[in-house]
This record gives sequence, C-alpha cells and structure tokens, in this order.
Amino acid sequence: MNVLLLGSGGREHALALALARSPLLSRLVIAPGNPGTAALGDNQALDLADHLAVIRLCRNHAIDFVVIGPEAPLVAGLVDDLTAAGIPAFGPTRAAAQLEASKGFTKDLCRARNIPTAAYQRFGDAEAAQRYLRGRDAPIVVKADGLAGGKGVVVATSVSEAEAAVAMMFAGGFGEAGAEVVVEDFLEGEEVSFFALCDGLRALPFGSAQDHKRLLEGDRGPNTGGMGAYSPAPIMTPQLTQRVMQEIIDPTLAEMAQRGAPFRGVLFAGLMVTATGPKLIEYNVRFGDPECQVISLRLKDDLLELLMASAQGRLDQTAIELAPHAALAVVMAAAGYPGPPQHKRTRINGLSGAQALPGITVFQAATCQEDGGLFANGGRVLNIAATGASIREARDRAYAAVDIIDWPSGICRRDIGWRALADTLAKQGGAPDRRPKEDCP
Repeated sequence: MNVLLLGSGGREHALALALARSPLLSRLVIAPGNPGTAALGDNQALDLADHLAVIRLCRNHAIDFVVIGPEAPLVAGLVDDLTAAGIPAFGPTRAAAQLEASKGFTKDLCRARNIPTAAYQRFGDAEAAQRYLRGRDAPIVVKADGLAGGKGVVVATSVSEAEAAVAMMFAGGFGEAGAEVVVEDFLEGEEVSFFALCDGLRALPFGSAQDHKRLLEGDRGPNTGGMGAYSPAPIMTPQLTQRVMQEIIDPTLAEMAQRGAPFRGVLFAGLMVTATGPKLIEYNVRFGDPECQVISLRLKDDLLELLMASAQGRLDQTAIELAPHAALAVVMAAAGYPGPPQHKRTRINGLSGAQALPGITVFQAATCQEDGGLFANGGRVLNIAATGASIREARDRAYAAVDIIDWPSGICRRDIGWRALADTLAKQGGAPDRRPKEDCP
C-alpha cells in the first residue's frame, strides 16, 4: 500500500517512523517532510494549502491512503476534497474539525451535552468582553477562538492583564484567530493530554501524556507549541480513563454524529483533572506535538492498520496496545522562540552520537540540509526522545543525549517530567524538587 503523510514537523517524523514499521506499507511519501523523514520515505515538495496539488500528487504516485498531520489542512477541508476525489484519508472533515477550529463551538457543544468544562462566555467585540471582565475575579483565561499554533491562550493573573489580552487579540495579535474570543473561568488541577481514536461512532483510548507548554523552567514564561512531554501521564488511572471516555469523549462523538458531522480521526482532549473530576479545556483534532513523539514510542500495534480502521469505521474490529515503559521528549528550540529565531540557519552537530545512546530517538522538525550539514530552520527544531523503564530513566537518557548535541543557538527546558518525578518522590515520603534549572545546552 502506498501512503502519503502530510506535514513537516517532529510529529510527522514520529508518524513516519511508526508507519514505516507497518507490514502493510509498500511505499511512504512525505510532503513536504524534513531531513529526518527523508530517511524513512520519499520527501516531496508540496504546498498543503493547495488541495488540487495534493490530489495531483496522490494520483501521480498512486497513493492509496493519506495521513494528515497538522491541523490547518483539516480545518480547511482537505479530507472533504480528497474524499470527493476518491482518495481515502485519515482525519476529520471540515465540519468535524470545528472542534479545534473554534473554541467557542466546542464550548457550546459541551453545554449542549453537559460535558464538564469551565464556565465561559463568547465575545465578538472587545468592549463587551471588557465589560464582562470587570465583573469577574482573577485568575481568568482569555482564548483566541481560532487556530493560533498553540499560543492563543492567556492565563491572566489580574483583571487588567485579562483586559490587555482581550485588547491584544482584537487588535490582531493572533490574526483572524482572535476575531472572536472566549473568556472562561480558571480551573485548578493537573493538566493532561488524552487521545482517543474515533471512527464516527466508536472511540478507543490511545494513550495519555503531559506536555510542558511554558517556555521556561517552573512553568514560567510565554506559552509555546510545547517544550517537552512524557507518557504515560501517571494521573490517568484506568478509572479516570473510563470517566473521561464516558463523560467527555463519548458524548462528544454522539453530539457530532447527531449534527451530521461524525468525527473520524484522533481526538486530542486537553483535560484538567480537578478535585471533582476531569474537565475539558479544549479539543484538538490531530495528534499533539510533542505528545505524538512519546506515545508513538510506546505503541505496540500497527499504526497504519489503526488509522485505516478509524477512517473506514471499523474500530470495533481492532484494539490499541501501548507498552508499559515510559517515554519522554525534550524539545530543543532556536533562541528567541516563540518569537523569531535570534540567529538563522545555525548548524547542528552531534546527532549521530546522541542517537547512538541507549533508548534514544531524535525527531527532526524545523531542520534543513545544506552543504552536507544539518541546520536549524525555524522555532522548535529537534525533539530528543528517550524510552526507559520509568519516567526518571527516560528523562536521564534524554538529557544525556541533549548534552551531546552541539548547537550553541539551541535552548531547552531542563525540568521536563518534573511533575511526575515530584509526585513519585512525594509518594515515597520525600520532598519534591521544584527548583528551576538552567536552560540548555
């Protein structure tokens, strides 16, 4: 079977590695891909926003199945256009992708199905939002309604900070994504990423992870697309997983089916586990990045078969098994991220030495090949991932690999996995170490 994988980030490198292991695979084409995916298949230059070009590539390469990595093509209706062209694809339709495209849409759906989430209001103009804020207490959360690359959320510690966030969003700080905002109550608890594979009627749990969204140690600094992750999330017990499926995922599928937009694909639920149980923060309609990198390293099943079962509506004929070991990934980003890189096209050395260490996989994201070398070409550049018998072992292996990589312009957090390690230490009767660590390398 010939498969086309769309995307160019670390998530797509992880998906390519998992797809390449499938006995069903004859040929893997990645578009546009990156230097890491080039070792696993055939990279093809492609503008993912040009749906006709995607369809032409599928026909030129006799593609049997398309896997879409990033959210923008899903929200733009690429699955609809591929289906109309007779090309099977994994991912939701444009109508179903509204679960990520509009935070307000998802909040309204939660209200319709009594899905636990934070109290909220939607606003289409700044003045109404500001009036609402003046009657609220802080902390309070302000979100751009649309796609903002994981950065369109401000957790305001004061009403004045929330007012500034509203003004910034309506002034175009996140482009069209901020044309409408959602203001919601702040939730206390532990955040977790939960994934479910869906076929329109059924859903299967696909693992959990914990991301580190803030740029700096101690969960300080601006929000980013994610600075690291580990899997599994210790808080996601079998009992809690069952509650999430029954109270959040299953009602969502039922409501989408009732609206004539059945959800097929991977549903990524950002959850807050509060004192009263799990609550939905927001949905994404694709694998997370860097969560995909760590969960894929634990997957024991054939990913291609699972994705096809989702697209074909036959998840009742399969199961998902994850290995019990832990996986942890550290994101190395260009200095200046989440803003523009301070230095462009900086050379990266030492990857072969890092990858030679036990349990290490280096996923490439914003990289490029030039003059026989590997160079940084964007914000989040590398994902240094490791497996281990425990999160601590995976963490220690990952940072040992980070220390081998020679990239002076790269930065990373040195506390990925801190919550899991602190919780483990607390259970053993020790004092958790939450001291900030220095940026690396």
